[in-house]
Amino acid sequence: MSQSQPTKADVVLANPAPLGLLGFGLTTILLNLANANIYGLGSSTVLAMGIFYGGLAQVMAGLLEFRKGNTFGMTAFLSYGFFWMTFVFIVFSLTNTWGLGGLAPSSTALGYYLFFWGLFTFGMFFGTLRRNGALMAVFGTLWILFFLLAVGFWTNSSPTSTLGYFTGYEGVLCGLLAFYTAIAEVLNESYGRSVLPLWPFKPKMQS
Repeated sequence: MSQSQPTKADVVLANPAPLGLLGFGLTTILLNLANANIYGLGSSTVLAMGIFYGGLAQVMAGLLEFRKGNTFGMTAFLSYGFFWMTFVFIVFSLTNTWGLGGLAPSSTALGYYLFFWGLFTFGMFFGTLRRNGALMAVFGTLWILFFLLAVGFWTNSSPTSTLGYFTGYEGVLCGLLAFYTAIAEVLNESYGRSVLPLWPFKPKMQS
């Protein structure tokens, strides 16, 4: 007697979103502690996280979201994973590491780089309006962060200026929100109930 092959509906896949959110959140916290002038941007902790956890881990999460048919998750995690990789490349070019000094961008170019990432994030923010409040907060603070960083480069603001400190701590808040969302998803799934609230979107009932 032949056995039927399992269908797509029979295959239970793990939720890759917490991995992607943790990769994004922890790397964002470390970067913005540097932006808040707690330590230098060239710290290997930031760059290593940008390559491996913020970069590769988010790319892996995005590929898994593709497998699950989640277009929003795939687009977000793959995009921000490659954002971190490009960011690390830019930092190396600014520090003349690996002979990349000739590729170092101007402050104006960096401002536009961050501005368009902010524009992308602003568009993605509207995709969170049908998901949950926690994710809305992550994307809401993130597009603000990108625009603040862009303004900082366009105006050549000092890292120790009021704008510099505010941007850094706003970024830390964004990273903490992503961290919270990831841990909430893990715990809620582990316990089978809402341990930490995510404030999910509830569609209106049809009358």
